[in-house]
Formats: sequence, structure tokens, C-alpha cells
Amino acid sequence: MKLKSTFLLVALLITAASIAQNTITGTIKDSLNTPLSFANIILYEVGNEKAITGVISNETGAYLFENIANGIYVIEASVLGFETKKSNEFQLPQSKLRIDFTLNEETQNLDEVVVKSRRPQIKQTAEKLIVDLENSDMVNTNLQDVVKKVPGIIMTNGNVSYAGQGNIRILINGKTTDYMDTASLLRDLPADNISKVELIQQPGSEYDAEGSGPILNIILKNNVKLGTHGNVKQMVGYENRFEYATSASIASYKNKLNWQLSAGYQKSTSRDDLTLSRKVLNDTYKQTSKSAFDPRIFNVDAGIDYYLSDKHTIGIKGSIINNDSDRVSNNNTTISNATSDITLLTDNSFDRNRNIKSLNPYYEFKDDKNKLVLDYNYVDYSYDNENNLYQVGASTQPFNNRRYFQNASFKINTYKTDYKRTVNDNFSWDAGVKFSDVKSDSDLQSLTEDEEGVFQFRPAESNRFLVDETVLAFYSKMNVKVDKWTFSGGLRWEESDTQGTATTTGETRTRKISKLFPSASLSRKITNEISANLAYSYRIQRPSYSSLNSFVYFYDPFTFEEGNPNLKPAFTNSYQFNLTFDNQPFFNINYRETSDQLFEIITQNDASAETSRTMINLADNKNWSFSFFAPLDFIENIDGYVGVQANHNAYTSENLEPILDLSKWSFTGFAGAEYELPWEINSEISTYYTSGGLEGIIEYDWLAGIDIAFSKSFLDDKLKVSLEFEELIQRPFNGVVKYDNVDATVVSNWARNNVFLQLNYSFGSKFGKNNKRENSSKDEQNRIKQDN
Repeated sequence: MKLKSTFLLVALLITAASIAQNTITGTIKDSLNTPLSFANIILYEVGNEKAITGVISNETGAYLFENIANGIYVIEASVLGFETKKSNEFQLPQSKLRIDFTLNEETQNLDEVVVKSRRPQIKQTAEKLIVDLENSDMVNTNLQDVVKKVPGIIMTNGNVSYAGQGNIRILINGKTTDYMDTASLLRDLPADNISKVELIQQPGSEYDAEGSGPILNIILKNNVKLGTHGNVKQMVGYENRFEYATSASIASYKNKLNWQLSAGYQKSTSRDDLTLSRKVLNDTYKQTSKSAFDPRIFNVDAGIDYYLSDKHTIGIKGSIINNDSDRVSNNNTTISNATSDITLLTDNSFDRNRNIKSLNPYYEFKDDKNKLVLDYNYVDYSYDNENNLYQVGASTQPFNNRRYFQNASFKINTYKTDYKRTVNDNFSWDAGVKFSDVKSDSDLQSLTEDEEGVFQFRPAESNRFLVDETVLAFYSKMNVKVDKWTFSGGLRWEESDTQGTATTTGETRTRKISKLFPSASLSRKITNEISANLAYSYRIQRPSYSSLNSFVYFYDPFTFEEGNPNLKPAFTNSYQFNLTFDNQPFFNINYRETSDQLFEIITQNDASAETSRTMINLADNKNWSFSFFAPLDFIENIDGYVGVQANHNAYTSENLEPILDLSKWSFTGFAGAEYELPWEINSEISTYYTSGGLEGIIEYDWLAGIDIAFSKSFLDDKLKVSLEFEELIQRPFNGVVKYDNVDATVVSNWARNNVFLQLNYSFGSKFGKNNKRENSSKDEQNRIKQDN
């Protein structure tokens, strides 16, 4: 018995020694002899279908198997975008066996395995409505078209509203675009770059507390194709006049380096006409302004991501945008009464130039449980404008020509750290810190032409306004799942310190706000299909820097806009309840109550006959909205949705004289549908009708819109041709103002019956890969507002 034990021990020692000596090494390269990192190398035992073990190649393409038992094996090497290869069978024991692989690029288009659909995927959570466009075959050409796919969003003349709320902030990858012209952004951002759109109705603590309405977060696609690829686009269209745009992009991902470069130029055309009729004592003033403009926009974007390892990534992204817009408004003012008619003809010329430069380096660590992002963002924004208001033609009303020079610059530095810990499938928590520093310099010089034709400087109407603002924020959030319940709760603390100085008067105003902003959501699955969600958020809306500046901006000789340095921030409590069916929106109730509401009021000076628009703080704003959604799947071969919203807005202020008390119900119906026509032509239609509502102090009448688009792909889907018709209903904005001594009607119109043709040619590799990096951190609390 003792002898048998000795033999067994010797056998075990021999086996262990043979295992320890069996080592397999090698490298994985492509046909150009370039090392392939992150390749999967799997060891199989012959006769056994299950993998024995597997490793991933390092940055030099090398791999290593150690302590492999004796036997007959085969090795399989694979990496996405390349053909999978297997080694010949080999037998162990062998000492330091080396097996190298050379992988060829996959010739089959891997994108073909992705199931495409015409319809974007729509999902409702307690906090947001998500429209996923990643795998949908879209017809549309730009961000404006994509935003129309969000159920309940209404687009009118480049303005975005939802459930009676027009104060919607637009983010791109969580970063603010407040310093950009919204209308240009909607027109210029290509639809093919967009992965999904999130309508964040109840922002959690990870988002800036800035804003009182929903957040529209545009998530762009990452470079999700292996190899080198790109596209070239050409657009021609008619929007009041002919316009065109051209752009190109190229990107590459091989091994550890991922880079992108894009550039574009667009010459747009548009029109914005306004007619204001109002009573001034015994006179009637009819002011008509016709304004056509054609901004020229040039942009360059570039980015590099470098994967230090499978867990560590560094990168840097940057962009330059230049917007040069020349604009002339033709103004006709007729002053009439029972005995006479007087006419004043003026032109208002604008020469505007806007430059935006941004730089965004970052570092990211990510594994199965943890994610850490360090993010820095720098924005340099400059704005130059010369405005000339001068008399033309046979005017019978005397007028002194005016000239304004308005220059502004903004420099923003933002530092942010985000950390997420995923404990398990049922529990995770987030935390982060953010610091932003904004410095702005706005300078207005006002001049009036004298009798000798010389423009004289008017110091009383001129001003230079400096703003220095810092915002420090900390946040934490937890997410818990228990059986059919899901809870998310967060707390954000923000301290803002704002200092504004009018250099001409030497007056400095300081405002410091330190406040907690809670948010929470609770969801329960009632049945397999139906879920109920409840959410709450508390937020702040700080005045824009331009509205704090006491500049005077004339639209015509009798109509101007004036800043208000006395503005205070507004605070909003928001509550939401919704029901979902298969995670899609079905029924929604939202209530918002805002104190010190930022509100644009219109006043009139009967002595000078001038009317002005100024932002003020109201005592209170209350908003109720009810929404119903339904898919159109029940109609054969049609994808889409239909919905209706009821909205009630109420504005009150007892501090005004006379007391302001406005309230109005409005009803909106909307629908979007996709249908495949013969010859594989995709078609889309989006439409809406609203019974009217309140836009500040203006009560407006019904509005409606219809857009139709078609697209077809050629050359093995490399060439996509899109044709779109916008604003097919000839219905302008009609409103009335009746408050205090203001009795006016407002008619606003814009370019209609627009048509756009776009060609998009894609080239290069089409192999998909997993995204290495998710959305980066959010940008600074930049509240710059400028017109086009």
C-alpha cells in the first residue's frame, strides 16, 4: 500500500512538471504587418467543443498561454473586422511553442448583419423620452429633421417647444450649446452623425441644474467602424432663395488609435418678416419689417482617441465654427389717424461675424464595475456686429440715422470628474464634481448722425459690460432595482458667484447663490407590458448674459430690445407621472411651478411712440400638461406614432402695475409616419396642429405644419439621395398683446414651401466595433444668447 502511494505521488509530480513547462506564445498581425491589439485568442482541445482558455493580445499584438496540460490542441485568433483563423493541430508537451497569426481584413460587410428598420426605437423612462436612431434607415438630412421625430416636439421657424414650454436647452453629448445660434445648429448638424435623441423631462443630479424646461440631449455616433472610412455630402435647396452646402469627413480606427476629421461649408438663405400694428393714443402705427439673410457657415472638427489598454483611454477633440451673416431689413412704418398719414422708410443693415473655438481633452478608465472620466473643456467665443439704421426713400417722418457697434467675447473653462460604480445588476451609484469659469466682455457703442452727416458718439446709450462667473457643483446619485421596483435618487449642490460690472458707470453687482437641487424617480412594473413612473426635479434658470446687459437693440425706428441688469434667477419644481406600454410612451402628466419666472414683457411709451421688449422676473408661472401617445403599427406597412397634448399655462405677477394675470389652455395633435414605397424608396411625413397658446405676453392663434421626405440608396448603399419638402402649410404666426397701454397685433412669417436635395456618398471600410467610450461629461453653464 505504501509503495502504491509512492508511485502515485511520483506520477503527480511528473504531470505537474510537464504542465509547468507547456507554454505557447505568438503575435497577431494584419496583412501590413501591423500588430493587432485586443484580438481574441482561444485555445481548444481537439475532440472537445468547449474552449479550454482564452486571452487577449496586448498593444504589440502578443499573447501568452502558460501551464497548459499535455494534449492535442488548436488555437483560434479573431478580431472584429478581420477573418478568423485557426492554427493547425499541435500536440503537447512541447517547450515554448510559438504560433503566429496574420489576419486578413474581412471582405464581407459586417454592417449587413445589423437589422435595419425605417422606424426609430422610442423608449420612455421615468426621467426621459429616448428616440434611438442607431439602426433606423433615416430619410432626413439634419438635426432639425431628427428633432421632429421626438413625439410632442413642435418646430416653428427654428424654434423648439414641448408641451407649451419653449425654454428647451439643447445639449450635444451632454454639453451645452447655449452659446450657439439654435436655428443654425438645427440646420447644420447632419442627421447621419446622430445616434439618439433624449428628451430629458426630469433631469437627474448628473445634469447641470440650469434650466426650467426639458433638456434635448443629442448623442452623436462614435467612430464605430474599423479601418478607414468617410463620406462626402452635397446639398442644394430653396428656402426663400437658392442655398447650398458641402461637407466631407474621414475617420479611422486601427489597433489602438481612433481619429476623426470633418469640414463643411454652407451658404444658407432664410427670411423673417414681422408686421406689428398698434394703437398709440389717437394714432395707429403699422410697422412692417422684411428681413432676408444668408449666413455663411464654415466648420472644422477633429478628434483623436488613444487606447492605452483595454481599460484606459485618453483623447482630445476640437472644433472651429465661423458664422458670417450679412442682413438687411426693410422697414416701413405708417402712422395714421383721422386726418393724416405719415410714412417712414428705413433700412436696418447688420454685418455679423461669430467665431467659436473649443478644445476638449479627456481621460477615461473603465472596467466591468467602475468608470472614471476626467474632462476639461475650453470654449472661446467672439461676436462682432455692426448695425446701421438709416432713412431711405420718400419718407415724410423726420429721422436721425443711427449706428451701433456691438462686440462680445466669452472665454469658458470647465473641469469635470465623473465616477460610476456598478455594484451588481440591481445597484449602482454615481458621483462627480464640476467647476466652470466664465468671463465675458460685451461692448456697445451708439452713434447718431448729425445735420452735417457725421456720426456722433452717444455715451448715454453706450456701455461696456463685464461678467465674471464661477460655478462649483458636486453631485451624487444611486440607482436601485428590487423585484418590480426601480428607484433613482440624487442630490446636486451648486454654488455660483456672479459679478457684473458696467465700466461706463463703474457700477458692480455681485450675486452669490448656494443651493441644493434634489431629484428622484420611482418606477414599478405593473404587468409584463405596463409600467408606471413618477419623477421629481428642482432646478434653477439663471438669466442669460446678454439679458443682464443693459444694451439697447433696435429692430426698427420705434421697436427695440433692452437688457435688464436687475434680473434674478428663477427656480422650478417639476413633477411627472407617466405610463408606458412595452417601454414606449403611452400617457404622461407633468406639472411645473416656477418662482421669479424669467418673462419677456412688451411695454409702450406713448410720448415717444416707442415699444420695447424687456426680460423681467414674474412672481409665478404654473404649467400643466397631459399627453397621450399611440403607435401606428396597427396600419399595415406603416411605422410611426400619433399623439395629442393638452397644456395649460398661467403667468401671474402682483408686482406689476397693472397686475399681470394670463392663462390659456392649448391643444396639440402630432403624428409621424414612415412608409416604404415601390422601388425601395423610403418616405416620411411629420405633421402637427396646435390650437394656439401663450408665448410670453403674446397670445397666439392656431399653427400647423407638414413636412414630407423621400430617400433611396444606390451603388450598394454607398450613395444615398434624399429629397425633402418643408413648411408646406402657409400659416404665419398670428398674435395679440393687450396689457396696460399696449394694444397690438403681431404677424410673423418665415420661409415656406422649402425644398432640399442631398447626396451622401460613403466610402471605405464598414466594419463595426464596440464603442470604447460613452458620452463625455457635460459642459459649462454658458448662457450666451445671440440672434442669427
